[in-house]
Amino acid sequence: MAVTRRQFVKVAAGGLASSSIAALGFSPTRALAEVRQFKLARTSETRNTCPYCSVGCGVILYGLGDKSKNARTEIIHVEGDPDHPVNRGTLCPKGAGLLDFIHSPNRLKYPEYRGPGETEWKRVSWDFAVNRIARLMKDDRDKNFLQKSGDVTVNRWTSVAFLAASASSNESGYITNKVIRAMGMTALDNQARV
Repeated sequence: MAVTRRQFVKVAAGGLASSSIAALGFSPTRALAEVRQFKLARTSETRNTCPYCSVGCGVILYGLGDKSKNARTEIIHVEGDPDHPVNRGTLCPKGAGLLDFIHSPNRLKYPEYRGPGETEWKRVSWDFAVNRIARLMKDDRDKNFLQKSGDVTVNRWTSVAFLAASASSNESGYITNKVIRAMGMTALDNQARV
């Protein structure tokens, strides 16, 4: 069967027109009405800060749960906070993928400890972790604290450094600085260097 160019254009145009009409909702079959539920309709909002970099972008975490006692809410959606002064609702690709970070099976949720000479990490309590850190800091401070340099009182602890978080509030940063300086640490840095 020989098809002329004009016949081919007519058939192609007719097919395109009919598929476009069907795509716009003018289907010859009967339409079924359905009301879709908005996926965030029954969620609760929690505002937080993105954990990735030193910018400190605001995020909104949407959790879904029945709000009964001792029931865990599952985070189902993350988006930028439009009311946050840093990012005004925008997120970088890492921040936009925060939901994968939250639900990662490799995410560390509890403190772990590997003793000297051991090859395996074991889960420990928060009390054990905090007490161990405090004990190691106290021992190091007692060992390396310098009260005087010549005739001058300096009260320095130079063997340890502290890195502060840039996403903290001004008040939190102020208190952190006061506590670190009161212990005698001279090496204090901030993630954002502001």
